Amino acid sequence: METRFPAYGAGVRHDAAFDEGLRRYMLGIYRNMAIGLALTGLVALGIAATPALSALIFGTPLKWVAMFAPLAFVMFFSFRIEQMSLSTARTAFFAFAAVMGVSMASIFLVFTSTSIAQAFFSAAAIFAGMSLWGYTTKQDLSRFSTFLMIGLIGVIGVSLVNIFIGSSMLQTIVSIVGVVVFTGLTAWDTQRLKGEYAAHAGSERADKLAIMGALSLYLNLINLFQLLLGLMGQREE
Repeated sequence: METRFPAYGAGVRHDAAFDEGLRRYMLGIYRNMAIGLALTGLVALGIAATPALSALIFGTPLKWVAMFAPLAFVMFFSFRIEQMSLSTARTAFFAFAAVMGVSMASIFLVFTSTSIAQAFFSAAAIFAGMSLWGYTTKQDLSRFSTFLMIGLIGVIGVSLVNIFIGSSMLQTIVSIVGVVVFTGLTAWDTQRLKGEYAAHAGSERADKLAIMGALSLYLNLINLFQLLLGLMGQREE
């Protein structure tokens, strides 16, 4: 489990120089996250628009590689980031975003473009609102950490099991719970990132933590999008 640092506002300095540094730090996180999202979307669209490539990936056992590769990538990235240079960590994050694009290409083959757009903008609105709240609230959101982590583990575990069971009712329940969990994680992660900056401002570790922060927020938005798409998405006829 990631180390959790004091929330900004609880005994953390508030001088102008610190606030400006924090603002640049968070903008850097959101910028890397946005680049990652754009890369994911471009790769997914490119594969979906190339019938031969999409058939090769999703019409063969390679679909299992595409499905589980992002999870393996995240685990490797989390365990190895301390040994990476800053530039390598940033490159690895963008490589992960591209791999996620391969995994997500199938949604363009299954769902209508209108429902994909609706789910994405709904997820983006939830993400933006909760991230803003996490950034500005004076409440210590770490008190919800146990609930959120248990919920996250449960959602991942049940989702993996349901890949083989294929229960539509179970998938609906997981999607609803997952939306709640990732909504909460968005606020908590945003506040956590402020605490990490307060603890490590000016160090190389802070720069690496910013890459991990971009990954955390990226995953929150991607998962919100996928879960909402599963709940409200219209499938191609």
